[in-house]
Amino acid sequence: MVITGYRAEHFRNLKWIELFPDPGVNVIFGENGQGKTNIIESIWMFTGCHSFRTHKHTELIEKGQREAKVSLSFTAHGMDNDARLSIQQKREFMLNGAVKESPRRFLGEFQSVVFSPTSLSIVQDAPAERRRFLDIAISMIRPAYSTHLLKYAKILANRNALLKHIAIGGAQEDYLDAWDEQLARCGAHLTMYRLHYVDEAARIAAEIYKEISGGKEDLRLEYQQSSRSFSVDEYEMTENLFTALQRNREGDIRRLQTSVGPHKDDLLIQVGDLSARSYASQGQQRSAALSLKLAEAYVIKDVCGEYPVILLDDVMSELDSARQNLLLEYLKNWQVFLTCCDTTHVSRLQNFKTFRIENGMFFGE
Repeated sequence: MVITGYRAEHFRNLKWIELFPDPGVNVIFGENGQGKTNIIESIWMFTGCHSFRTHKHTELIEKGQREAKVSLSFTAHGMDNDARLSIQQKREFMLNGAVKESPRRFLGEFQSVVFSPTSLSIVQDAPAERRRFLDIAISMIRPAYSTHLLKYAKILANRNALLKHIAIGGAQEDYLDAWDEQLARCGAHLTMYRLHYVDEAARIAAEIYKEISGGKEDLRLEYQQSSRSFSVDEYEMTENLFTALQRNREGDIRRLQTSVGPHKDDLLIQVGDLSARSYASQGQQRSAALSLKLAEAYVIKDVCGEYPVILLDDVMSELDSARQNLLLEYLKNWQVFLTCCDTTHVSRLQNFKTFRIENGMFFGE
């Protein structure tokens, strides 16, 4: 998958810019606050349908303007495509002239992987960040997953609303049975998706991490179910989750929220036999995050048969020279968009195209 053309109008501070990137490495450099990350963000919108920096769409529109527009020309599976995004009070995606009925319908059409300093949150932060990482990664290769995720969220919201109603004496406890059955079935389905993904990503991430550490350390990923089900059979998993919901019902009514299910699961990341979040050094955590993001890219390639576009937002300065070299070596056959303050970190590359950005405008080098 290769971007052949990019244009943005009134996206954050990008008044109007256009570029025709190289199929290899593209370096976007300039001082802080000039718009480098805005370009990465706008490209990634075609993958995640949301910004990775904010959930408020109005923040993406240049101050004083009513609409932001971004367009991408890209090739995928030997075909040329034209994708367009319009942002007003809501987002509207078009692909080859056809309007998508919802942003979710665009998932899977354009694949990219973004790695930024905030990617460390996958390792360092609470379980919600790791679940978010899994949800986005899986949706890119299995667009139907996002539909199941939305269905699960609606069931969960209805169950939680009923818990509050029961707590004030407005409904009977056995009304929960129907919601428990639905939540268990849908939850088991989501969990199967996640287990399959983690199984594939864990193998690749472990190989990458071993190379980064010079064979001295091992990285291990394990999906942890809050229902404490260890089954890999969907029917048995459904039964186990239903039983866990029943077992925790009294506590759920008291807390007014559902305590088990995929929305409470976690991805355990270990270096050696210890939790990377609690015990790994910052260098080890960076290596783990880098391994996870590279694994994400390779899973996309294996499943979809296309190299995703790689978006590196100000990460080279965060890595030591050994990790920089390894990252660039892994990505030498991919299309890469890399932002930095200067080109020092990529000067070792033989071929790359540079774009200097100042106050939201490009100046070719």
